[in-house]
Amino acid sequence: MSNHLFDAFRSRMPSPGHPLMETDDGRTLTYGDMLARSAQLAHALLQMDVAPGDRVAVQVEKSPEAVLLYLACLRAGAVFLP
Repeated sequence: MSNHLFDAFRSRMPSPGHPLMETDDGRTLTYGDMLARSAQLAHALLQMDVAPGDRVAVQVEKSPEAVLLYLACLRAGAVFLP
């Protein structure tokens, strides 16, 4: 299933080594890290039988990991429901 929002985001990304965000504890997450980690999470969602169009309800603090989970849902075709 094509995901137009994730595809649009990815098409406008700078190089994979470019910093995406820096955490409060000083860690830097690059665009390449985001692609790899969101792909891993999307794969895990699919392995748990999350199908395109399914809602994924989450209760998470605002964090880099929450952003990665949101992107993973997009990649899997699921709906992120905070």
